[in-house]
This record gives sequence, C-alpha cells and structure tokens, in this order.
Amino acid sequence: MERVHFIGIGGAGMAPLAAILLEHGAVVTGSDREANAKTAELARHGAVMHIGHDAANLPPDATLAVYSSAVPESNPERRRAAELKIPQLRRGEFLAELTRQYRRLAAVSGSHGKTSVTAMLAHILVKAGLKPGFLIGAAVNGGASASAGAGNDIFVSEVDESDATHTLVRPWLGIVPNVDDDHCWSVGGEAALRENFRRFGRQSQHLIYYAGPVADRLFAGHPDALRLERPPMDFALGRWHGFQAWNAQLAIAAAGRFGVAPERALALLDDFPGVARRMSGHYASERLLVYEDYAHHPAEVASSIAAFRGRFPRCHLRVVFQPHRYARLAKYLPELAAELGKADSVIVTPVFAAWSETGPVSGADLAAAIGAKARYLEGGWPEIAQKALEYDGAAPLLLAVIGAGDIEQIFHWLPGGENA
Repeated sequence: MERVHFIGIGGAGMAPLAAILLEHGAVVTGSDREANAKTAELARHGAVMHIGHDAANLPPDATLAVYSSAVPESNPERRRAAELKIPQLRRGEFLAELTRQYRRLAAVSGSHGKTSVTAMLAHILVKAGLKPGFLIGAAVNGGASASAGAGNDIFVSEVDESDATHTLVRPWLGIVPNVDDDHCWSVGGEAALRENFRRFGRQSQHLIYYAGPVADRLFAGHPDALRLERPPMDFALGRWHGFQAWNAQLAIAAAGRFGVAPERALALLDDFPGVARRMSGHYASERLLVYEDYAHHPAEVASSIAAFRGRFPRCHLRVVFQPHRYARLAKYLPELAAELGKADSVIVTPVFAAWSETGPVSGADLAAAIGAKARYLEGGWPEIAQKALEYDGAAPLLLAVIGAGDIEQIFHWLPGGENA
C-alpha cells in the first residue's frame, strides 16, 4: 500500500490530490503551517495531519513525499526525506503521474479561468453519468473538489503553468481558455512561458482554445484543434454572463468531445453551484451588496469590474483589493492601477506575499497610482472591514472584495459574517 506524505497539504491544489489518494486506499499523512477547512476534511477521511513543519512529521516508512512548489528545499520535512532517500515530487509532477492511470485526460491550462472551466466540465460529465475522476483547485460550493471517479477512463483536471508542470501531462484533450504573461517571472520569462504552452498544445491529442494573437501563433498547425472565437463581455449563455459565460462555452465545447451534446451540456450546467471566491455573493440588502472575486491579474480585474458594472449598473462600486505577490505587483502596477481606477472607490490592502516576503513596490504605491479615489489601509481585517463599510452616498453600495490571497478573512467582519 502506498504511504504518501504531503508537505503543504492544506493548499488548494494539494488537498484534492490527497483526497483522491484516500479514495484509492493509500495511507496519507501531511503537514501545513495552519489548520483550515481542507485539513479538517482530510482528517475526517483518515489522513494523519500535522500543523507546523517538523522533520518528525515525516513517517520513516513513507513511500513518497509530495510538496507544493511554494515549499523550499530547506523545509525540514524535505530535508528529512532526502536523508531517508524517500522520493520527492512537486505537486504538478505527482499529478502528472496520477493522470497516467486514466485513458482520457481532459487537462485545462490557461492564465485565467482554468478552475471554473475545469469545475464546469467535471459537473457536466458527472451529471451525464460518465463517472469521471476530477481535480479542481478550489472549493466547489456545496460539492466535492476531487474524485477518483469510477474506473480509469476519464479524468478532468486543471494543470499549472506557474511552475511549468503543465508540460508534464499528455492530455487526450487539452483546453486553453487564454495565454497571458502571468507567472512568466517564475518560469524564465515570457518566451519560456509561451513555449511551455506550445508544448502543452503539441502534447494534447485533441485541443480546444479561444482565439487570440498569441494562442493562434502557438497552436498553429495542430492536427486536431477547435479554435473558438471569444464572445463580447455582454455575452450570455443560459444563466451565465460575461467571463463566466466564456468559461461555460468552453466547458460545453469540451463536453462535446466526450459525446455530450451542447444543448444537454447547457441544461446540465443549470444547477452548477459555482466555485468559491468566483463572483460569489455574500450579502444583499437594499442599501448594500457584498461580493467576492478571485481576480489578481490586470486582465482578470478588468473582467471582474466589467461584470460587476454590467450586473449592478446603479450601484456605487467600491473595490477592496489585495495585491497578490510582490513580483506580480511590480510587473503590473500601472495596469492594475488603470483597471482598479474604473471602480468608483478603491481600498488597497498590504500585499499577500506568497513566495516572496518583500518587493520593490507596495500596496501603498498601487493606491497612489490609482489616485484620489483610492486609499491604502493597513491593520487587521476588522478595521479594514469597518472602513470599507463607511459610505453615505445615494446609490446602493456594492462592496466587491477582490484578490487571491487571505483577503477572504475580511468576510468574518462584514454583514453576514460570524463576527459582524
């Protein structure tokens, strides 16, 4: 029996992998800096959990150690694994190994939207009775983020461009919502990032992608590619609007490759519960709406703000934005300032550091670049929440909390939250 230890097991990509292994009957242990809902759920299903990193967490009889790309070689559990000569794999490397057990892998890789596309496609195939395995790198509202499926036919997963591990899979169906320059700093530059996407496309037996100058160039000459034109932002498909309608259209096209007709796929999507932190509503009254979105790149922020404007045109749109990673903020500060400046008012919080603790620019620099409608707020989430709610305008306030870090903690102190 496999005995697998996960270092950083509570992460959005790691926890679903651990859950699939538990379904397969493996012995799973893991560690993370902090407990969260994912670690609690894994523990309920039999995983042995450690909070904090320590060499003693690693069972000496482990057959494999899987680690997040954010976990450095200096981690005590990685060092102990090296001493014991226990094989180690990055999350994406292990995912690639897992997917080889399935005959038809549908792999979604793109700079934006891959989680939603993956979740929508998995939902359609499950509802169609095809019993796929799947891995989704975020919580699905009221549903599972991972499943081993039945048998070894279909597996649906997002695969990661940020560490180039999407180049390790050989999909039966590759799906690419878009190709942007996000994460280029972590893979050797923009040229290297694009070459990785070219390789992903070349390794996909079948390919579906949205047209664009970069994507068209990278995937030119593919022997079996479906090139879709991206609809305008006001596009609607069933109950989906804007960029979520784009995602739905891509998922429906992908489902067609598995024999699900477009009309049926759209009907099956009607009760898709959505993915956490993606255009999610938290509170609604006549005077106040509280929403959340995971946007953290300028293109995503632009789509998010456009979607909020289109859906709630009569509201005062206030964005609370947490920059995600110093490297991203440094690269895109002018673009982020321009997009955030399209809101009516903006609150910028300190940077969520992720892999690097410092950088050349800060949240205060971003607020200054936005101008008079923006302010920078430090301090705890209770204080930031209180300031965000200060409003005396005539129009209803739409409070849009945007970011990919730990900004979701602010909802504990906003209306509807447990501490509000």
